[in-house]
Amino acid sequence: MNDRERPVPAPPVRPALVALLAEAAQAPPGWAAGLTGESRLDGDLLLDESELAALHEGLQRSFGPSVDLAALRAGLDLAALEALTVADVERLLPAEDAR
Repeated sequence: MNDRERPVPAPPVRPALVALLAEAAQAPPGWAAGLTGESRLDGDLLLDESELAALHEGLQRSFGPSVDLAALRAGLDLAALEALTVADVERLLPAEDAR
C-alpha cells in the first residue's frame, strides 16, 4: 500500500446525532462506542419502527422540520431501507455552522 492508497478515516458522527440515536434506542451506557457513519440503522443498530419514529421526532425537535427522516424512508424500497446508514441521516442535518 502506498500513500495514495491509505484509507481516509471516516469523520466522527456528530455528537448531537449520537445522542439522539442513543435516546431513540433507549440504549444502555456505552452503546454508541462503536457507532460510525457506516452503521446501518436496521442491520447494525437494530432500530425498530418505534425507535425510528422517536429518532425522527428527536431530529425535528433538535434541527427543525426540514430534517425529515420519515420522508427519506418513505422514498426507499426494502433493500435501501435495510442499507440506510447513520451517515445518510447525518446528511439530512443542517451544516453545523448554519445553526
